Amino acid sequence: MQTLLVTGGAGFIGSCFVRRAVERGGVRIINLDKLTYAGNPDSLPPNSEQHQLVAGDIGDRTLVKDLLDKFRPTAVVNFAAESHVDRSIDGPLTFVETNVLGTCRMLEEIRAYYSQLSGSDKDEFRLLHVSTDEVYGSLGAEGLFTEETSYSPNSPYSASKAASDHFVRAYLHTYGLPVLITNCSNNYGPYQFPEKLIPLIILNAIEGKPLPVYGDGLNVRDWLYVEDHCAAIEAVLAKGRIGECYNVGGNNEQTNISIVKMICATVDRLRPGLPHTPCESLIRYVKDRPGHDRRYAIDATKIERELGWKPQQDFQSGLELTIRWYLENPIWVERVQSGKYRRERLGLGDK
Repeated sequence: MQTLLVTGGAGFIGSCFVRRAVERGGVRIINLDKLTYAGNPDSLPPNSEQHQLVAGDIGDRTLVKDLLDKFRPTAVVNFAAESHVDRSIDGPLTFVETNVLGTCRMLEEIRAYYSQLSGSDKDEFRLLHVSTDEVYGSLGAEGLFTEETSYSPNSPYSASKAASDHFVRAYLHTYGLPVLITNCSNNYGPYQFPEKLIPLIILNAIEGKPLPVYGDGLNVRDWLYVEDHCAAIEAVLAKGRIGECYNVGGNNEQTNISIVKMICATVDRLRPGLPHTPCESLIRYVKDRPGHDRRYAIDATKIERELGWKPQQDFQSGLELTIRWYLENPIWVERVQSGKYRRERLGLGDK
């Protein structure tokens, strides 16, 4: 059975990747996650022969070495990162510690492990590093980010991710580590932590709370359904060319205010009779955050051409699936909002 070491696999995107792998079968997942606020065991399958959740930090070199030596993975898929822009503005050093130093410490252990491999084990090994389109900076009204776009990060979060990308690439060119990098657009879907835009607006609309919109609400993002993103990662891991970067986008550009209004309309339709309908009445414009990039948009031509990947969900269908999931899973939502998911670690302590 193929073994993958997945780091950050209890987060939003990582847990989706893990669920898909376990459902598909034929692979063993060793899931290393620091279990910060964003790491939620409730989003994962239970521990089994196919999936083992290990509480720990990618920056813990002893732990990473032990996992590599014990389980002998054929690939490492690195999702581990602090990822919320607002939190990076409030506390940038946490992002440097995890996204830059943590990645570098992990890279050192992967390099040592890879140097011990031989034959087909060495030929087949891969490190896939999952990154973001935010490393490219901000676009004007026209144009798309391609794999050749220069990095120009504008927030502490995107700067830390850009640095980690550069270190991963350096380990390819300096040490010959077989790496792959993906840069994705904004993800959305089930199991996303409620501080992010789409789940925040969904839950506030259901509960009758204010719907905060930064600035004029006209910032544009390309939105990618999380299942489509994970399918892209699977394709890159299986067929991607060593040393290449692949941009993964949903071809779904939307302004923030249009997303908020679409969510309001859908919640009104799916939950008729809420006392605060129409939900659009809850919209509140708030002071823009510092350094707020105006527009991101991905050109995913390369991954479509080389690997045959295309997103399966358009924004309307993916958004409806997402809203329905939050409506149908109140227990998961309540445990996140109350913090119970952090106090009950499925046998990992912190009860």
